[in-house]
Amino acid sequence: MSTMQKFNELSAKTDYQNDDELFAFFGSLPAVSAQEMLGKWQGGDFKTGHWAGQALIDTRWFGKWFKGKFDVAPLVSYNDEGKLYSNKMMGGQEASLQMVEFRGVVSATMIYDGAPIFDHFRKVDDNTVMGVMDGKPFKGFPDIVSNGRYYFFFLKRIDEFPVEFVEA
Repeated sequence: MSTMQKFNELSAKTDYQNDDELFAFFGSLPAVSAQEMLGKWQGGDFKTGHWAGQALIDTRWFGKWFKGKFDVAPLVSYNDEGKLYSNKMMGGQEASLQMVEFRGVVSATMIYDGAPIFDHFRKVDDNTVMGVMDGKPFKGFPDIVSNGRYYFFFLKRIDEFPVEFVEA
């Protein structure tokens, strides 16, 4: 089975009992460089039941925009007018992009400016990455690693946003 076939199989699955299968796949993927992450991405997630999946639905999350190393819009969301904007719900901040070691591999990682949250990425193919959200607990926010479970998601590269991007 090809890497993309396995990715498609895992992203269609809805009955994850633990994170083992997703971590096995994540661990099989190569690192992705910060430079390769630059651009616009549409997001989705693996249906594990993690609270972050519903939180992103509630914020009308579309994806991420990596404009530069210190200029990342991590929560590109739809506004009430159906346009995209950078939702700065994480303390009014956005994010940075660094190379960080996670589970034994140094790969591109998005670090929220206003919260101890890290999105670690691995390369599925040139236009698809898999992410794992990690971080430490902080006041006023649910545990990122909830009951030992991580949030798994993916990003697919796009050339342009499907609607206008506006400054909030």
